[in-house]
Amino acid sequence: MFNKLKKKLSTSALALALGVSTIAADVSAAEHNWRFSNLYGRGTAFGELYENLAKNIEANSDGRISVQVLYSGEGVGTTGILSAVKSGLITMGAPFQSMHAGELPAGIVEIGLPGGTDDPAELQSLFNEKGWDKVLTKAYGSQGMVWLDPYIQPPVYVLTKKQINSIEDFKGLKIRAPGAYGKFLRNLGASPVSLSWSEIYTSLATGVIDGSIGSNMIDHRDGNHVEVAKYMYRLPLAGAQVLPIVVNRNAWKKLPEELQEAVRKATAVHAEEQLTMSKKWESEAVAEMESKGLMWSPEPNDADRQAWTAAGAGLWDEYAAKDKYSKELIEILRNSQ
Repeated sequence: MFNKLKKKLSTSALALALGVSTIAADVSAAEHNWRFSNLYGRGTAFGELYENLAKNIEANSDGRISVQVLYSGEGVGTTGILSAVKSGLITMGAPFQSMHAGELPAGIVEIGLPGGTDDPAELQSLFNEKGWDKVLTKAYGSQGMVWLDPYIQPPVYVLTKKQINSIEDFKGLKIRAPGAYGKFLRNLGASPVSLSWSEIYTSLATGVIDGSIGSNMIDHRDGNHVEVAKYMYRLPLAGAQVLPIVVNRNAWKKLPEELQEAVRKATAVHAEEQLTMSKKWESEAVAEMESKGLMWSPEPNDADRQAWTAAGAGLWDEYAAKDKYSKELIEILRNSQ
């Protein structure tokens, strides 16, 4: 009986060893193991698009690149994405440039200053034909990163706990608005606060802030922000946002040319998917929030519209003075008008 038991244990041990070997082989099958950090939590609409990007990179590379997706709060905070990509702590990142104004000023121009166009064709021309791609490749490259195809998201709106009936009502409000969005609202008398997306709901609920921008309407919907702040101002802070995918340069250099091309193709597909799906999701998000009690501000009068425009008027000059890359981007932008 002992011999039978010994034989059974030996067989089980062998099976376990083979299982472990198989798992190890699967893990090590990829030649390049990447960690990819993004801004969103698991189960969110945009979180799924980043997951698709990771899967497309793996498929395009025939499994030679494996991509582990890290969601908001999983190892790297929103404000730490750029530094983590630079250092190689993570291989690839999808940063929100407004959270990195001091690290990479050109990113604030890249994402879109208040008052910018909402026309995707104009934005794509600016990046792909008029030279922004070349400037941004240099800007990110100067900090050890490779800049890949950017993607376009919908307009930026501000949600508040009390209704905004006129521009004067912004005075004294604490509003989560990083980067140029914060400067814009400060010009209207508000006090901007820089918080990550995951902190917005609790901060609104507890009165730490009186309002918040989202990267777009979908952010407000996915964060359930309408439960704690029900008023949306009608004028957008920015007509659209353009965000990049960045890769650690040392990791990029380890890829042969065909794998670099595989990653570029995946990010191009991701950009198309972001634009297509965000348009669809935006209308769905607005309808869903309205069903939960979202209310829009009254239609702004001419004086309010003029004040809104004036609040962003000086930002181009301010950001052009930040660094040489920002200056180049602003010059191209002005020459394009």
